[in-house]
Amino acid sequence: MASVPQFYFRTSKLIGLTDAAPRYEDVEGFQQPTGNLRTCTYSPSGGHFAYTTADDVKIIDSTSGAVSQTIPVPNVYEVGFSPKGSYLCTYERPVKLDDGQNAHHNFKVWDVATGEKISQFVQKNQTMANFQFTYDEKFCARLVPNELQFYETKKLGGPASHKLRLEGCTAFAISPGHSYYIAIFVPERKGKPAVVDVYNAPNFVRPLSTKSLFKAERVVLKWNDLGTSLLVLTMTEVDQTGKSYYGESTLHLRGIAGNFDSRITLDKEGPIHDVAWCPDSKEFAVVYGYMPAKTMIFNYRGETIRTLPLGPRNTILYSPHGRFLILAGFGNLQGEVDIYDRQNAYKKVSTIDASNTSVCEWSPDGRYILFATTSPRLRVDNGVKIFHVTGKLAFVREMNELFSASWRPESADIYPLRSTISPAPEPHASATAVDVKTPAKSAGAYRPPHARGSATPLLFKREDEGGFAVNAVDAAQQRVKAMRTVPGAASKEDDATGEEGLSKTALRNKKKREAKKARESTEAAAVSENVKEPVATNGTSTPPPPPPGLGITKNGITFKNPQDEKKYRGLMKKLRAIEDLKVRLDKGEKLEDTQETKIKTEASVRSELAALGWKEK
Repeated sequence: MASVPQFYFRTSKLIGLTDAAPRYEDVEGFQQPTGNLRTCTYSPSGGHFAYTTADDVKIIDSTSGAVSQTIPVPNVYEVGFSPKGSYLCTYERPVKLDDGQNAHHNFKVWDVATGEKISQFVQKNQTMANFQFTYDEKFCARLVPNELQFYETKKLGGPASHKLRLEGCTAFAISPGHSYYIAIFVPERKGKPAVVDVYNAPNFVRPLSTKSLFKAERVVLKWNDLGTSLLVLTMTEVDQTGKSYYGESTLHLRGIAGNFDSRITLDKEGPIHDVAWCPDSKEFAVVYGYMPAKTMIFNYRGETIRTLPLGPRNTILYSPHGRFLILAGFGNLQGEVDIYDRQNAYKKVSTIDASNTSVCEWSPDGRYILFATTSPRLRVDNGVKIFHVTGKLAFVREMNELFSASWRPESADIYPLRSTISPAPEPHASATAVDVKTPAKSAGAYRPPHARGSATPLLFKREDEGGFAVNAVDAAQQRVKAMRTVPGAASKEDDATGEEGLSKTALRNKKKREAKKARESTEAAAVSENVKEPVATNGTSTPPPPPPGLGITKNGITFKNPQDEKKYRGLMKKLRAIEDLKVRLDKGEKLEDTQETKIKTEASVRSELAALGWKEK
């Protein structure tokens, strides 16, 4: 019997397992549990399904739906399987014991086949990321404060076989490949840069490679499926430049054994929204930049091979076979989903409207996409929708308070890759009753009546619509200018024009000079307006008068332009100063050398005044 994709859903009242296309029916042997169901999950191999109740943990055979094992541990908040599904990890909320001395071992590891407890630890954080297995389950690692403990899985109940002491380490990731590579992250501390070390476990004497990173408070470590390359996405909580509210992010690519190590250069300002490896491990995709975001495809050495169109997107997903690529915008974006065919030069296959989506996943056969709207992010319109890759709606199931939904993990090798895109099969009856909205072009922002019918200025268009690119530096400067000023303090504009270094006296003199220039220009304009063309008595025009500047008269002297009148006033001031010095000299006062030199310039001053029409009385 051919395998059929399967998905689970968990609501506030029950958990269900449903076989997907072509049947879309609940798994017959599975008795849907009800009550307080906190969490559930599939094993990575897809063979088991586990869910928690108030009293125990049930392990189900995902194909038949029958209960295969019951783990007697109450109040479990998180569960997780090992890669092959041989072990189950459970997390309970820490409690204080009555004796006050022994700590509560709230993290336990169980044998799925026998239901026996293998080991137990104390763990404060509710996460499975602090306890990981190698691909073959031969080893496992546990992160504790300032230390990584490495165990042989068969001897998990005993002490750690190896320990790696790293002060301040906060995250690690075991390679999914056939080598025991472990990447460990130590954030910035006391002025020292962050570090990502790669070890070949269980040899912790010396790392295979070490990379120092700046501006790295948090990190996301993503191995490719072969375990030969590692993407390191670093993030900070605060952007020191003030360009982004969400902090700063950078992306680094590292090859095992240090054969290549580079920072991925991104040519658009803004945060990195998402990054994903292709299943064939030959390329990866990055969505980055202020909206509309840019998407670039890189090869395994970090070289650009393709750029996808700009758009409001923040999510990228490869299909299990690596043929198709989803580029979508969820969260506070509209929920448009573009599907590209990698085998056909990234030609767009379809566009789906999936607004209010919380979960988006490819089916194991790479033909269907599951979209789910979950609570508490959105408490209305909860449910599951399944679309065919061609954009046709195949199945709909509306639910009340849906908490989670996901496909059953299966190997892509079970479903052979088809050379052509098969047409969408006949949809389920639930899909035919739903009116699917075809993504329509946005009508755009409101425009006042006088602007309707005219072309939209480039300033108000998005970059992907032909508008100007967003410049974060300019935006930051505009925000600074918009800040409230303090009365009496120098304005931002004064600082920008170089007045910050001037004294109060220099500023006052500068303002006087500017006011004087404005007053003179106003007087000149008034004089020009008063000069009218004379008209003869017979109604004909007389010859044109002299230029307007000839009408400026002062002390009986007519000047050609305001500059000559200004020069006249300056020379007269200098001549009066010379006359005063001559009077002081006649009284017997001793003058300075500069004053005596000034008296000697009397003849030249008088000649310049005479050239302007001045006559001594």
